Amino acid sequence: MFRSLKLGKVFGIDLFIHGTFWLLPIFILFSGMSAGATFADVSVEVAFVFAIFGCVVLHELGHALAARAYGIRTRDITLYPLGGVASLERMPENPGREIAIALAGPAVNIVIAGVLFSGFVGASLLSVWSTVGELGGLDQFLANVMVANVVLAVFNLLPCFPMDGGRVLRALLATQVSRVRATEIAVGIGSLVAGAFICVGLYSGHFGLIAVAVMVWLLGQAELASVRMRASARMMRERMGDLFEGPLRETSAPVSRDFTGLAWDDTRRAWVQYDNGRVVRVIES
Repeated sequence: MFRSLKLGKVFGIDLFIHGTFWLLPIFILFSGMSAGATFADVSVEVAFVFAIFGCVVLHELGHALAARAYGIRTRDITLYPLGGVASLERMPENPGREIAIALAGPAVNIVIAGVLFSGFVGASLLSVWSTVGELGGLDQFLANVMVANVVLAVFNLLPCFPMDGGRVLRALLATQVSRVRATEIAVGIGSLVAGAFICVGLYSGHFGLIAVAVMVWLLGQAELASVRMRASARMMRERMGDLFEGPLRETSAPVSRDFTGLAWDDTRRAWVQYDNGRVVRVIES
């Protein structure tokens, strides 16, 4: 029902906008008009949303280009109503590299905010922070974009998975404990933060915060499941030793008729060995 629209390529990376994204500007448009705002005012609000998501694209490009420096390819970048996702082929398990990739996104937002602030100061339009509210027109619009980028950077640096700060926390923990345990701790903190978001959202009536909380919890659980599966795959490879040298698939997608190797089966909750698409044996992990 909601298909993604390809906008083009940026640095060789496909950029998509998910069909659900359009629900956000439509909601802003109708809520503004129903509240009695003028079309001009609502148009500025919609333009602000698109400007922020332009910064989100740059944020995700920060992750993608940092990953590219370590030889990791980015499949695509997709924009959703609640943010953007850079689909990296993998996240490096080296803590230092994971930290560098995670911090690259918020660093882009800080740079954007810094450039805008420098522009205000250089043009003598902003003498002290408190005068931001006194600006008008384009100056106010750019000031809002500047503040929004600071908020994006701070929000993404929260030490809870799947935020960038959570990835940094996971990488630091992984220097002392296993990657699975580090992920469990980071995701656990993320779940607590998600619970706090839900409470605040229900109390204040900001249901967008509840949606963010649900996203944080779901993505955290998905990452934890993925990390556990990869750890199980490594253990399985070690257990198989010289008995099996074929490929190993960590996804539960159906295998092809000519597939020979090990594949995870969600139904059996076990690893299954195939020979030309035929089940040879089921291996309890």
